[in-house]
Amino acid sequence: MFGGRYTQVTAIRRKNGEIETHELYKKENPTLSIFKKIPLIRGIVSLIESSASGAKHLQHATEVYDLDLEEDNDRAQDTSSTNKTSSSWSFGVVLSVAVIGVLSFIIGKVIFTALPAFLSSILFDRFTKNPLIQSVIEGGIKTLLLLGYLWAISQTPLIKRLFQYHGAEHKVISTYELGQELTIKNVQKQSTLHYRCGSSFIILTVIVGVIVYSFFQYDTIWDRIWTRLLLLPIVIGLSYEVLRFTNAVRDIPVLRYLGYPGLWLQKLTTKEPTDDQVEVAIAAFNRMRELDAEVASNKYSKHSAPTHLSSSTS
Repeated sequence: MFGGRYTQVTAIRRKNGEIETHELYKKENPTLSIFKKIPLIRGIVSLIESSASGAKHLQHATEVYDLDLEEDNDRAQDTSSTNKTSSSWSFGVVLSVAVIGVLSFIIGKVIFTALPAFLSSILFDRFTKNPLIQSVIEGGIKTLLLLGYLWAISQTPLIKRLFQYHGAEHKVISTYELGQELTIKNVQKQSTLHYRCGSSFIILTVIVGVIVYSFFQYDTIWDRIWTRLLLLPIVIGLSYEVLRFTNAVRDIPVLRYLGYPGLWLQKLTTKEPTDDQVEVAIAAFNRMRELDAEVASNKYSKHSAPTHLSSSTS
């Protein structure tokens, strides 16, 4: 998936070999536009927006996959029956995405915020009362849990394929930024790592958390856990601001090293893609640029631009 100034495009390869694109035009919300200009708050808003748009594209990808299965199982099925099945599946996908999203958020926060605080308290607090050292130990535990989790899921075929597409996206962007033609050969020469990847945000929340948590005292393990959970919005907001800063100074020789922790994490969140996967990424990026150019040249307003388009190319 690629997001431009006006559009977001996801490309999907169908079982018949065609590449289908799912396109969404961005709608400007006046209220959100105000929040996006406020430091700390804009990070949380961006995170919510990214999750929402990602869910929409995931839903479409799942529906396309289900459509392929329907065609394989019963190509003679009549149109009315197919529409009924697709509608039911669409509702199921929406419900599933909502439930999984909420559960993932809760479980993720418990595991990567509460658990490190708990383990640090019962295992290491007896050796030191220094808040900074305690916070560093907690951050170390959190980092080990995060790296272990990413490594474990990257071994599954589904997530490995997802990480390959992630690497393909980075290769396409790097090729474009170098001014080279977007061909499979040129794209495959590039690295799967990219300085502006959102993976950097994950590791930054750990680093920023170490600093923020060190300023707060606690009396019991449960005080420590609740303090961490309540401070999460602040940590997320600050991490987003740090991410913006590291992106802004990435061309400065000394300061560019600030973004290296994010690049190291991408060693786990990206994999070398196949040529077929690169072709899909190129199709999505080219379509995004094409639609963005159309919107810019015709000066579409947020009211006149369509909210959804779908097309396919072979």
